[in-house]
Amino acid sequence: MAGARAAAAASAGSTASSGSPPPQEPGLWELLEEFSRTQYRAKDSGGKSGSKVERIEKRCLELFGRDYCFSVIPNVNGDICGHYPRHIVFLEYESSEKEKDTFQSTVQVNKLQDLIHRSKMARCRGRFVCPVILFKGKHICRSATLAGWGELYGRSGYNYLFSGGADDTWASTEDVTEEDFVLRSGDTHLFDKVRGYDIKLLQYLSVKYICDLMVENKKVKFGMNVTSSEKVDKAQRYANFTLLSIPYPGCEFFKEYKDRDYMAEGLIFNWKQDYVDAPLNIPNFLTQSLNIDWSQYQSWDLVQQTQNYLKLLLFIMNRDGWANSHIPEAC
Repeated sequence: MAGARAAAAASAGSTASSGSPPPQEPGLWELLEEFSRTQYRAKDSGGKSGSKVERIEKRCLELFGRDYCFSVIPNVNGDICGHYPRHIVFLEYESSEKEKDTFQSTVQVNKLQDLIHRSKMARCRGRFVCPVILFKGKHICRSATLAGWGELYGRSGYNYLFSGGADDTWASTEDVTEEDFVLRSGDTHLFDKVRGYDIKLLQYLSVKYICDLMVENKKVKFGMNVTSSEKVDKAQRYANFTLLSIPYPGCEFFKEYKDRDYMAEGLIFNWKQDYVDAPLNIPNFLTQSLNIDWSQYQSWDLVQQTQNYLKLLLFIMNRDGWANSHIPEAC
C-alpha cells in the first residue's frame, strides 16, 4: 500500500544520507533500482532492458524457492496483464528443502488461469486479483479497483473487434453463445458478466475480506466514472464478503511527502477536498479490541494513519481467512 511505500522511501532516504547502505541480497537491489526508475511493461522484453528484467525475474524465482513451494502462471509478453510480471508467482505454502522434492500443488493452475482470463476485464487496466503475500498460510491479494463502465465497454468492444469476433477473454470459440454476443454489444448485463467472473475468482481464492483504500467512491476523470469500488456496487454483488472502507491517500499525495524530504511526521491529508467522499467504515467486530479511536482518523498524520491501518490489517490476518487488499491506482 502507499504507507508501505512511505516507509520504504523513508528507510531508503535515511540509508542514503548515512553514505553506507547495508548489504543487499543480490538481485533485490537491482530490482528496487529498476522499478524506481523505469515504467514496467511485460511486453517490452527485448534489448538490454529485457535481459535485465529476465535476470531479475530469474533471481526472484530463486529467492521464492528458498522458503516456499509455488506455482507459476505464465504471462509471456503480458498476455494476461501487461503490468504484471511475465512469471506470476502463486505462493502455495512454506516448505523445507525436503518438501520441495515432493511438491503437491494445492490449486488447479489451469482452472486458476481460466478464471483470471475471464475476470481480468472487471478490474482497471486488467489488473486482476492476485495473491502477493503469504502469511501463516493466509494470502494477502492485490488488484486494481473495479473498472467503470467507460473502460469496461471500451475494452470489451476493442477486444471483440480486434480478435476477429472471437474474443477468448469471455470464452473459448466453441463456448461463444448468442448471449455472449449480446453482452459484448453493450447490453446492460455486462457488469453482471464480468463482475460475476471476478467474484468467482475471489471465491476460488477463499477471500473473505475486501479492504478498500480509495478516498473516493468512484474515481472520475473528464466527467466520466473510470473506476469504482465494491462498496458502492449498486447490485451489491460483493455483499457476501466483509467489506472495509479504509480511505488512504493515493500516490498523488506522496509528492508532498517527497517535497518534505520524506518526513511523514505532521503530514496530514486534506480530507475536505471535493472529490473525497469515501467515509471510514469498519465492522465493529474488527475494531473492538484494537483500542483505536477511529473517529479521529482525519486528524492523523501519515505516520499515525499508516500505523493504525497496519494494526487493523495485521489483526485481520491473525484472525482467520484470507485478506484481499485493494490498492487504488490512477488510470
